[in-house]
Amino acid sequence: MACQPVTYHNVTSSVFNCLKKELEAAGIHVPPGDSGEISGKGITAKFKWNEAAATLWVEVTKKPFIVSCGFVTGKIHDAVQKCGGD
Repeated sequence: MACQPVTYHNVTSSVFNCLKKELEAAGIHVPPGDSGEISGKGITAKFKWNEAAATLWVEVTKKPFIVSCGFVTGKIHDAVQKCGGD
C-alpha cells in the first residue's frame, strides 16, 4: 500500500548527506545519486532530491500492513529534522 508523497524543505547537500547516513545506520539501503528507491525493514520508498530548491520528495510505495503511513513518514521527518531540514 502506497502512502501520500511528502516533500521536505531546507534539505541542503549537508542535510541530504546526513540523512543518507542516518538511514543507512538504521538498515535502510540508500542508492547513490539524487533520486531512486530506498529499501529496508519491509519498507520501500521512492525519493527525489532537488538541490537547487533544497527539497526532498519521498513516496513510501511499500510497507508492512500493520505499520501506518504516518509512522513511516514520521520517522523520515524525524531524521530530516535531526539533520537540519524541515
